[in-house]
Amino acid sequence: MSESSMRILGLTGSLRTGSYNMGLLRAAQELAPAGIEIEIADIRGVPPYNEDLNHDGGPDAVRHLKAQAHAAHALLFAVPEYNYSMTGVQKNLVDWLSRPVEGSPLRHKPVALMGAGARFGTVRAQLALRQVFLFTESYAMIKPELMIPNAPEHFDSDGRLIDEALRQRVRAIVEALAQWARQVSLR
Repeated sequence: MSESSMRILGLTGSLRTGSYNMGLLRAAQELAPAGIEIEIADIRGVPPYNEDLNHDGGPDAVRHLKAQAHAAHALLFAVPEYNYSMTGVQKNLVDWLSRPVEGSPLRHKPVALMGAGARFGTVRAQLALRQVFLFTESYAMIKPELMIPNAPEHFDSDGRLIDEALRQRVRAIVEALAQWARQVSLR
């Protein structure tokens, strides 16, 4: 991978139109330094995981998602939290991307996590997803972390992250993920 090009795929675990976590990914796109391109995956057409459908790469939306993940140097997960864990949508994406295990775009892929949520941010959801990444053999970046509590206070009515300190933390995650991906690719 060249020093001047880095492709990151952003994935959120929310389908909600006004998702704060989608707002985080859009902020990451806006704030990405030169040489780092962030594409946000459109996950609306990805069906619930069903092994019966997982032949020849799965349904069209899944094949497209897998191709995006394979082409990316790294993945940036915006992780909502429901019921003390990751959302079903987020787990569904991981289930599709992790199968078959041989050739999975998650295997040995550098990943970073961030999230916006309620009182505790998305601490538990991120921990749950990190545990899943042990199985998928993804290289989860340890620091920096971003778990935004009280999300409505930090976004405008259009879902744009307006807190400047948090915007700088999003940029720091993007920069750190790019560096992490470069380090991992040297192994």
